[in-house]
Amino acid sequence: MEKEWILMVQQQNQLGNLLKTNQKTEKFGLSISEQDAEMILQERKNALQEQKRIEFGEGIVQKIIYEFCDSDYIDQNNYVNTIIRLQEIFYLYKNEMNDEITDDELLHFMKEQFDNVCFGDLEYLEGTCLSIFAQAIRAGYRGFQKTEGRQEYEQFDEVQRWDYELYLEALKNLCWE
Repeated sequence: MEKEWILMVQQQNQLGNLLKTNQKTEKFGLSISEQDAEMILQERKNALQEQKRIEFGEGIVQKIIYEFCDSDYIDQNNYVNTIIRLQEIFYLYKNEMNDEITDDELLHFMKEQFDNVCFGDLEYLEGTCLSIFAQAIRAGYRGFQKTEGRQEYEQFDEVQRWDYELYLEALKNLCWE
């Protein structure tokens, strides 16, 4: 009985703390309801079980919210689902990287790729960017420690990125032909 009471109080504290994130996120047009917060916490529990991880305290969801709330690729329509998916990806890659990277380093890396390489595509973030980065970390790469996970992907990126100057040159050639 006492254990259930403690868990109920802990759940209410986590719920309240999630709802407090609205104070910051509302300026970006994002907010979560109590029902949304309950769903996020339930999905957190599911993701932790699936990845065979445990967390003490608040967990990572508030950090995810604060890291990603200013993204151009998140709006109120996809906010809750994106947060849920980001926490699943986060726990997966904490395991894939053998916990060799701090939470903040991983979140900085994820956010930078989400905005600048993936343009909001969570599948590309998970299946390409994080997969390649995890391989490098498992192979012994530690350069991310100096940059806190920022500006790391370019050295591992296998995809030729769009070049504006090359595009203009090709366009001119097409127009003159």
